[in-house]
Amino acid sequence: MSRSYKTTGINLKGMPMGESDRLLTILTMEHGLIRAIAPGARKHKSRLGGRSGQFVINQLLVVQGKKLDKVIQAETVQSFPKLAADLMRLTASQYLAELVLAQALSEQPQEPLFTLFVEHLTRLEQAPPAGVLPSLCQGIFHLLALAGVAPEVRQCCLSQRAIVPDLSQTDWRVGFSAAAGGIVSADLLYQVPTAAQSPSLRTAPGRYAGKGGWPQVSQKATRSAGAQAAQAAETTLIAAAELALLQRLGGPELISSQPQGEAIAAAQATSPLWQRVEQLLRHYAQHHFDRPIRSANLIDTCFALPVIPPAPFD
Repeated sequence: MSRSYKTTGINLKGMPMGESDRLLTILTMEHGLIRAIAPGARKHKSRLGGRSGQFVINQLLVVQGKKLDKVIQAETVQSFPKLAADLMRLTASQYLAELVLAQALSEQPQEPLFTLFVEHLTRLEQAPPAGVLPSLCQGIFHLLALAGVAPEVRQCCLSQRAIVPDLSQTDWRVGFSAAAGGIVSADLLYQVPTAAQSPSLRTAPGRYAGKGGWPQVSQKATRSAGAQAAQAAETTLIAAAELALLQRLGGPELISSQPQGEAIAAAQATSPLWQRVEQLLRHYAQHHFDRPIRSANLIDTCFALPVIPPAPFD
């Protein structure tokens, strides 16, 4: 980068600095993640005041510094006022921003990540109240997919067999494992290793290690050793409706005209089901990015629903 540069960026977070400045963390299309001072942004009637708010997109003129860059000019391109006016939407947006921060790179173009994040902020702002949590879930899934670590939700991670949820069976279940990289057939749950046993799973989620790739144990030891491994890997059981929702999250739109579309449309009004899906994705994202999502703690409060613990298996 030259001494000064122009770029388009969205403010991900900001914090006070000095008497009147603000330190911004900005995702830019051309230069990736940057940290820059907005001088005097906290002064009354400052031109940078409103332009330094969270989720404001600006065309920026930035001067490169030894440690921190400095914003000397900003022209707002887009903002999302409805996000700040609604706690649920704001919390969901901050949740996605944390995932963006977990994968954004510095000094490299980040146009796909920038475009995807802005698209999902737009969806969150425009969604009806009942659609905020579903929109958040799809945003999480799309960001995981862009990072190359989206959970495998269409075939068993161990056997590679396709799994189709049977919505007519209320007791239908399949396993979901962050360590394995996605769904696991119920009869193979006890073959799921711990993350410590299979460190490569963090870099190749959703891929089977190949024949002989999993630790071989005796039939007698399989149950106890497998139970411990599954517990450590946060393996849980999910119902057909939950898997059906997960399988649709990867598409460009949340609801489609395909056969499962009606079931998913009906599920939009069922907040506990969507909360369950969010919790699955939350645990999965925290496992693969190896960091907590602090905004997620407020999601449970915003939607006033009890936290649903993972379903145990025998």
